[in-house]
Amino acid sequence: MPLAPHLVTFLSDHRVGVLATVSADGRPRQSLVYYAFDGDRLLVSTVADRWKARDVERTGWASLAVRGDEPPYPSATIAGPAAIVRDDVPRLTALVAQRVMGLDEPPEPQSEEALKAAGRVILTIEADQIGPTSYLEEES
Repeated sequence: MPLAPHLVTFLSDHRVGVLATVSADGRPRQSLVYYAFDGDRLLVSTVADRWKARDVERTGWASLAVRGDEPPYPSATIAGPAAIVRDDVPRLTALVAQRVMGLDEPPEPQSEEALKAAGRVILTIEADQIGPTSYLEEES
């Protein structure tokens, strides 16, 4: 589902969110993460043996909640099908690194070999459920 322009603006203005996955025993698991975009797909760089990556591989689902820093603390939650991507990791990791570092352009991608040796993968979320959202102003 395409993200509405006002939601893209809100998500673009923030870099950190709370990623939620479902553990093997059915309990929710949360992790603070940096995120980026690749079209309407949300990206999180992680290591393949982290719980969040294992949860996503097992369930195929994740959610990301983002909160604004100023009152009234606007927020949005995006949930949907999730996957662990092992292709195109250098380019996608550079997109996340750009957001982490607050750069205008992505940095030079690391080599595929270096990222693979470090166990880096990309967790993706395709938005199929948007909400709840709070205090977000829709653009006219």
